Amino acid sequence: MPGTKEIRLKIRSVQNTRKITKAMEMVAASKMRKAQERMRHARPYGEKIRNVAAHISHANPEYRHPFLVDRDSVKRVGIIVITTDKGLCGALNTNLLRLVLAQYKEWQSQGEEADVCAIGNKGLGFMQRLGAHIVSQVVQLGDRPQMEKMIGAVKVMLDGYTTDRFDRLMLAYTRFINTMKQEPVIEQLLPLSGERLGAPETVWDYIYEPEARAVLDQVMTRYIEALIYQAVSENMASEQSARMVAMKAASDNAATLIDELTLVYNKNRQANITKELSEIVGGAAAV
Repeated sequence: MPGTKEIRLKIRSVQNTRKITKAMEMVAASKMRKAQERMRHARPYGEKIRNVAAHISHANPEYRHPFLVDRDSVKRVGIIVITTDKGLCGALNTNLLRLVLAQYKEWQSQGEEADVCAIGNKGLGFMQRLGAHIVSQVVQLGDRPQMEKMIGAVKVMLDGYTTDRFDRLMLAYTRFINTMKQEPVIEQLLPLSGERLGAPETVWDYIYEPEARAVLDQVMTRYIEALIYQAVSENMASEQSARMVAMKAASDNAATLIDELTLVYNKNRQANITKELSEIVGGAAAV
């Protein structure tokens, strides 16, 4: 059994760790509320541009944008993997990367190669260890999504689809359900499916200036960028929620460990006192 000094040092060490995890829990809770607000504020723009894209795509059937045309065969796939830059957020990244790995192996078994865009340090490191072909990357986004930092990496993937470098573009991220639940998902980004884009109830008639091709190129590109921005916002809200829950669990476990160590310390101290008293009584009796 360890001595009282070792137990006392262990208790002090766990107490210091608990202070850190408690502070991180409070910081994550504050950031989580802000991240959720940004995520909710981004949704109306995404919904509105989706409606505009749906109306424009149905209003000019003589020109079909490449993002709306299904490919006959799929030989190569592009995937945008959105993860966090930092850890200490439970199994958030692990669950998503496990899903991506399973999908990646399935593509390989079907003879399909993959180009990867990694947004976030954790996903970038995982894909590098996997030996995947990384064509673009973005790290250190901070606590709020910034489209100007992601636009270059996203454009590489959109250009790759437009130039037929790959035939399908996927998006992997963690969808925010609520504070206690986050769901890893892989969605098809391109070509745009009817379910995602939707069909307008009434078809609007447009007069295009300068031409339909230029307008559709801009609208469809902005729509895809809005989808990716929304996915990053959801992932950041999920990150802060998962980190808050993980740090709360760590703080609770530290408190339980402190109670157990304190009990052992008191028992050890009581045993030492009893031993000393027995020695004193034995010495007095011998005298």
